[in-house]
Amino acid sequence: MTAPAPIAFINARLVDPQTGYDGPGALLVENGVIAAVTHEVGFADLSPEIRVVDCNGHLLCPGLVDLRVKTGEPGNEPKETLKSAARAAAAGGVTSIVVQPDTDPVIDDPSVADFILRRARDIELVHVYPAGAATKGLKGQGMAEIGLMHDAGCVYVTDADKPIVDSKVFRRVLSYANALGVLVAHRPADPWLSDGSAATEGEFAGRMGLPAAPVAAETIMLERDIALAELTGARLLVDQISAAQPLERLAAAKARGVKLIATASINHLSFNELDIGDYRTFCKLTPPLRPESDRLALIEAVASGLVDVIVSAHAPAPAEDKRLPYDEAAPGAVGLETLLPALLTLYHEGHAPLATLIRAVTLSPADAIGLAAGRLTPGAPADLVLCDLEAPRLIDAAELISKSKNSAFDGRRLQGRVLMTLVDGRVVFEG
Repeated sequence: MTAPAPIAFINARLVDPQTGYDGPGALLVENGVIAAVTHEVGFADLSPEIRVVDCNGHLLCPGLVDLRVKTGEPGNEPKETLKSAARAAAAGGVTSIVVQPDTDPVIDDPSVADFILRRARDIELVHVYPAGAATKGLKGQGMAEIGLMHDAGCVYVTDADKPIVDSKVFRRVLSYANALGVLVAHRPADPWLSDGSAATEGEFAGRMGLPAAPVAAETIMLERDIALAELTGARLLVDQISAAQPLERLAAAKARGVKLIATASINHLSFNELDIGDYRTFCKLTPPLRPESDRLALIEAVASGLVDVIVSAHAPAPAEDKRLPYDEAAPGAVGLETLLPALLTLYHEGHAPLATLIRAVTLSPADAIGLAAGRLTPGAPADLVLCDLEAPRLIDAAELISKSKNSAFDGRRLQGRVLMTLVDGRVVFEG
């Protein structure tokens, strides 16, 4: 591959999540890495061969790292291909994605992980990393080949949306993964309490006549997971915590030194259960949307650092899977292209400093899976996003790049537009 041409970004608002710096600056990209950073508005004596981009005070920060992305490839390409997901990611300022193992075939074998990595190299857009299955076939019974998949390039193991119910199996997964230094992700959801549910149990779900599950379904499973993580000493990624009650258990466990990394989806930070409205299936999610008090508690947890990582929870579903009665429709929403502007809403509304929010989608997820990205320091990969913080946007799902158009943000007004995305110094999107 030909080395990308050098680029100098001047007159930018730099946000470096590693140092917490948020202020004016300039940045030079050469040979695919960050060559120089200054807190001055520009560089002196730049070579005429260097492309100069005047940022006009717009935000320049590391590219986003999204730890939870579903695609349909292999096995269900009409939902989403790796290429369409990569294009959507680039347009959204996301430079690294971790694809979930619930494909067909399941990523429970090194050969499937190798297929994902080879396809990503051929596409040459954003970085794509596979997550391996924790159990064979995602069935929650026999442990998958965790070591071989880790060697093949899987950045963590998970059974995606399926909780591992058997505590003995999950303990073995944690123990084995810990011996290999592998991160384990798990969705906390008691399957017996949550089976068949389409909403959060409460007055609203009752009025709507929807099958519902209590928040306790998340809390109960989280408490078990914490106990097993503490017992084994393993690193556990709590996949999409969504309510105040489990946040209390998370805080207590972190205070005891349990090795936990908590994620929250941008959907649960942006919507509450009332956004279901008149049975709006684009807002049918897993976990289900919670009351407003839980949404605000989740935002506070992000601001305090209790929740480490924000994910898009990108889950494409074609129209025929969504245009059904609410309790029959497929859960999930696409989110790669709306992650950044939705995140910026929390900044514009004054919920958290910009550097704190950017850290949750760059440095924290990068550190969780051992990437060198997510920081603005010389020698770091030139994975960058230039964004107009103030640009208004009316989200039209039909205009999204994703093959599936099931966006929970369809029709919502957001603020923030990606102007340019770089991966290893290559411009992969310019709007």
